[in-house]
Amino acid sequence: MMKRLIILFVASNLLAAGCKQTCFMKYSDFELQPGDLLLRDSDCGPLCDAIERVTTGFEGMNLSHVGIVAKDADGNIVVIEAASSGVRVAELQSFLSRSYDAQGKPKVIVGRLKKTYNQLIPAALKEAFNLRGKPYDKVFAVDNDAYYCSELIYEIFKRANNNNPIFTLQPMTFKYPDTGQTLAAWEEYFSELGVSIPEGQPGINPGGISRSQALTIIYKYGNPSKNNLAGDKKL
Repeated sequence: MMKRLIILFVASNLLAAGCKQTCFMKYSDFELQPGDLLLRDSDCGPLCDAIERVTTGFEGMNLSHVGIVAKDADGNIVVIEAASSGVRVAELQSFLSRSYDAQGKPKVIVGRLKKTYNQLIPAALKEAFNLRGKPYDKVFAVDNDAYYCSELIYEIFKRANNNNPIFTLQPMTFKYPDTGQTLAAWEEYFSELGVSIPEGQPGINPGGISRSQALTIIYKYGNPSKNNLAGDKKL
């Protein structure tokens, strides 16, 4: 009996490991709705770390990316996001499978707009689909017809609400909160672009969106890390 239990235990662990990329959708019966925001603790290297270092998310979570849930023409759940390749429509599984916590679950939380704003969702999603193919906003400017992830969310709901924003822009910072020194990752990033660091310019970030009064965090697929010390400033 003990040998059989050991075999079953090993087999279940191997199955879980194999399912890490494909089976996480079965962790719960939670159902997404169009208009839900997926906020992710991304593991993309120094730049994601730099984003998380100068922003604060819901309950102190490190959140460096956000996308919005929609349905495609076939009724499939997809995620519209602004990524390095530009504004695009991603498969849900692709979005969720980019970073995992220690238990192998996606480091993604779900924010849902409060009922006051529900009527804006269809128009906001229409705007998001219309922006497909727009370039990624490498310089984080809010007036250049290019979009970074949280700027996309800000803009589509602003347009849906007769040009009145429901999320709030804040002065951006790219500095260590404890020393006031600009992070080396940001100095290198903007130097390669050949532009000045937009310190103090208006912007928005996934952490700020996650703490917005317009939103309620209703679900966690996994557990984003929590080692943030900064205020709500950037991206």
